[in-house]
Amino acid sequence: MRTDVQLSRQWRATVAAAQAGDRRALDELVEGWLPLVYNVVGRALNGHADVDDVVQETMLRAVDNLGTLRDPDSFRSWLVAIAMRQIRDRARRRRDRKLDEAVPDGTADFAELTVLRLQLEGQRREVAEAVRWLDAEDRQLVSLWWLEVSGELTRRELAAAVGISRQHAAVRVQRMKERLETSRGIVRALDGACPELRELTARWDGRPDSVWRKRLARHIRGCGYCGDTRDSVVPADRLLVGIALVPVPVGFTLSLVLGGKTAAAAGSASAGWSAKVLGALTKPAVAVTAGATIVAGGAYVVVQTPHDPAPRTAAVSPTAAVTSAVPQAPVTTASPSPSTSPSPSASASTAVYGSVVDAVDTAPAPDTRPGALPHRPEGGITSSGGAHAVLNHRGDSVTLRGQGYVLVRWQISPQYRAGSLVMPSWTGLKGKIFHVASGGGRRMDDRVSTTDTSATGMGNSAVGYAVLPSGAQQMWQNEYYYVDGSVTFTLNERGADYGVSVFPSSWDAVEKDVLYGPPDGATRYGLVRDDGKDSAPVPQYVTRSVPSDPATVAQRSRV
Repeated sequence: MRTDVQLSRQWRATVAAAQAGDRRALDELVEGWLPLVYNVVGRALNGHADVDDVVQETMLRAVDNLGTLRDPDSFRSWLVAIAMRQIRDRARRRRDRKLDEAVPDGTADFAELTVLRLQLEGQRREVAEAVRWLDAEDRQLVSLWWLEVSGELTRRELAAAVGISRQHAAVRVQRMKERLETSRGIVRALDGACPELRELTARWDGRPDSVWRKRLARHIRGCGYCGDTRDSVVPADRLLVGIALVPVPVGFTLSLVLGGKTAAAAGSASAGWSAKVLGALTKPAVAVTAGATIVAGGAYVVVQTPHDPAPRTAAVSPTAAVTSAVPQAPVTTASPSPSTSPSPSASASTAVYGSVVDAVDTAPAPDTRPGALPHRPEGGITSSGGAHAVLNHRGDSVTLRGQGYVLVRWQISPQYRAGSLVMPSWTGLKGKIFHVASGGGRRMDDRVSTTDTSATGMGNSAVGYAVLPSGAQQMWQNEYYYVDGSVTFTLNERGADYGVSVFPSSWDAVEKDVLYGPPDGATRYGLVRDDGKDSAPVPQYVTRSVPSDPATVAQRSRV
């Protein structure tokens, strides 16, 4: 799938506004892309104490040189390339000093942070821990490849960041994957070491390195116990699909100090931009957002406040709507907003908003191209979770405000905890929300294996299936919604182990996704659900109320 090949219109506009000296746009840009840089640097350096410094330097250089970026669409690859240069520069500076690269006592390395913050289990945990055994160059590459597999980067961007061709990148990635699989075997063997392996590791200080990787790999290859893989080993790239970014730690502070040196060092093109930004930053004001604060005097400070987000843009006036008059099952938690009024587009002869809900449907034939996607107005969507909100645990939520498209990407992991799904809910709706399209190249019940005929995105016969509630809509890998107002999306995971990622998106991205079909390598084309009117579908679990437990929202929507 290629839903993230280019920046959305929103990010192009944000980059351009930041280049023009817009303080709020710069604030949003740094906040939105800080998690990506943190993950690239953190995984490449395995959580070394220098991570914070390298992240700081990367973001400082990006802010300082943003005025020289000619194509806003290339911002992501440009930013990642800056991060990789800082990582390599740091390695060169330390090479001659031969300083100890181990993580200081009491400090969790990035593998441990990945496991803890993303709650990884089983073979996903094994992959994260295996990264410790890679050499520095492999860790740098895996930091990019991990993001490529999880949908954050493209192969073109990976190659550009490393400074090699895509063909060379393919070779490098393949070799790195082989060493990663060897390292996974070591992690697996150490979990249940045989007597001979315990004797061998008695002289080991516990710090993974290439010498011990080779020694342990030799033992495993010749040991019938340690080399016996009793469970099927899932390829790492399949395990990492849909894995979220590791959240930036609460309290992480990013100070980008812009002073005379910055402006003086910039070229003529960027000097003007630096002066604009510096002028905005030094005004006697403080701008606070969901995850960032620009403080007067030239210091840019990011402080994560995920539980108390504030919108980054002016509030969008909710669109008036009426409660559906279509008979539905009783809904105790859903009560219409007292301020609702007839929709301007509704009349006695047309359906009113909320009269259509999702229902069980069958998948279209793989080669069936979707219908035309109506183009609704796009004023821009802000998210309390930033550019990429990751929801992995029961009760995680994200609030969306504005006017535009939203992508919800599914990742179900029944091999870790199978059971019945409790679907996510949309609560506190002010305005309107429509389910406009389904994509991702496949439904979650499509086959995902050429060797296991029972394996789908919902599970397989060995681990059981994640069972949908009666009458629930079968989700696709990517589900697209249109928001005009504000709404909160809440994860209600209980029985089944699943997670979702929520991205502000665009009409262009939705259309590109649903038109990506079997000729391009997808299982099937996407499905357009939007009819462009108020009679378009709305999510199954949507309400204008704010219940104490979002999981209690009745399945039949009533808005």
